[in-house]
Amino acid sequence: MYRPTEEHDAFRAAVREVCDAKVAPNAAAADEEAAFPQASYEALRAADFHAPHIPEEYGGVGADALATVIVIEEVARACASSSLIPSVNKLGTVPLLLSGSEELKAKYLTPVAAGEAMFSYCLSEPDAGSDAASMKTRAVRDGDHFVLKGTKRWITNAGVSDYYTVFAVTDPEQRSRGISAFVVEKGDEGVSFGVPERKLGIKASPTCEVNLDNVRIPADRLIGAEGTGFATAMKTLDHTRVTIAAQAVGIAQGALDFALGYVKERQQFGKPIAEFQGLQFMLADAGMKIEAARQLTYAAAARSERTDADLTYFGAAAKCFASDVAMEVTTDAVQLLGGYGYTRDYPVERMMRDAKITQIYEGTNQVQRIVMARQLLQGLPENR
Repeated sequence: MYRPTEEHDAFRAAVREVCDAKVAPNAAAADEEAAFPQASYEALRAADFHAPHIPEEYGGVGADALATVIVIEEVARACASSSLIPSVNKLGTVPLLLSGSEELKAKYLTPVAAGEAMFSYCLSEPDAGSDAASMKTRAVRDGDHFVLKGTKRWITNAGVSDYYTVFAVTDPEQRSRGISAFVVEKGDEGVSFGVPERKLGIKASPTCEVNLDNVRIPADRLIGAEGTGFATAMKTLDHTRVTIAAQAVGIAQGALDFALGYVKERQQFGKPIAEFQGLQFMLADAGMKIEAARQLTYAAAARSERTDADLTYFGAAAKCFASDVAMEVTTDAVQLLGGYGYTRDYPVERMMRDAKITQIYEGTNQVQRIVMARQLLQGLPENR
């Protein structure tokens, strides 16, 4: 899939129309108030862009991986926090799509597709971030139930989401092979949420601890077989790192779009500052790098759709490259606006703050480089 189809282009036009009219106008206030962008969620839900990846058999749109990436890119162009609605809905549900029973998928994917619920992903812990296999959350079987106890940290949309994919240790002797995955509901007894983190960016997307105090759930909420949870978690990230790349591309594009408009209007020394070669070089570099990031992201999305053997490499590469580009472009956008760019009266400072997290979550960019290096040393499959 070298270029998006006409259907993908139509999809982009539709989501951009929604975002320009109903998402972008909420972005600054949601960031300022650090409040979940409910109005943006309602707009995305009304247009079926809140979880477009869910298959049609569960009431979803059935968008392919590239169409989903386009949705996330366009929402992030308007509001990075809002782009975490479709992104995290995918992150939370991919474990079910990969490993869940048909009954589990029908039960939990259907309300998400209908916009009646959101899904979050609970892997990280206070002492288990990059080293996720060192998690301490336990799940102990008790007859036809499991009892979960532990704390998950850095959970996006925690407290807003109704459902959570939770990874917990079922066999402490087996390390990563002793980790299993479960669906936990917000209303389960013993589930509580910490105080929202006070973050640099994506302030309108709540990030909290999820506390599991002897949460008793039916055994049929196990995702896949016992001991397969860590493998499911890693396979999930191969797919969803592509969505973080898309988010980064969207943030960078939004910053460049605004900067382009500004430099054509701003006058200094008797002419628009867009006419100064030094600034033109910055704009050219930004446009070039964004397009390179976009093409790598789309190539990774195509591999995600096909589940190609080299998806691990391309997912890591797209996420790493696009997020580094987003940080560079948004920082330069602030520079292009000068003193105005440093104020909250203009959106580029928010975009710069939002861009930083794309270099950190779903695996830091240092971890992505380790992943890529290992793939290269092992020899990439000949899918290219």
